[in-house]
Amino acid sequence: MNQKIRSLEELTAQLEHDRGKGKKVVFTNGCFDLLHVGHIRYLQQARRMGDLLVVAINTDDSVRKLKGPSRPVQPEQDRAEILAGLECVDYVVSFEQDTPLSVIEHLKPDVLVKGADWPVEQIVGREVVEGSGGRVATISYVEGVSTSALIERICKIVE
Repeated sequence: MNQKIRSLEELTAQLEHDRGKGKKVVFTNGCFDLLHVGHIRYLQQARRMGDLLVVAINTDDSVRKLKGPSRPVQPEQDRAEILAGLECVDYVVSFEQDTPLSVIEHLKPDVLVKGADWPVEQIVGREVVEGSGGRVATISYVEGVSTSALIERICKIVE
């Protein structure tokens, strides 16, 4: 198994160790079903906000709840391994709940990052992060690039 892919318990202990060395932890989450240039730019920008980037991904069941029965296109382990293969990603953890709130409560990141399509006051975990002295940041998405649009384009090609 890739050393970057951790259980929540392993990652909690690892980040405690990393923080002891003065490392600043950045956290983001998503499905990351089909990795595209928008994801790469987003993750690279997020990583620049601290020393370590943690990416929490939805489990397959969680993705189905959010995106419908035809998703995810790629299984959880594949999505995790692809993300772990990126230089800008330090750790990957999965969560099965509808939101990453419990992960954020465990990890208490210094910076919580989401896409700019989320109003800051609606970002899950904001209170936890700000309450422990951290901050919330948003990053603009690359216009016209999304997993759903990519899937639509592929379906048209296949027709």
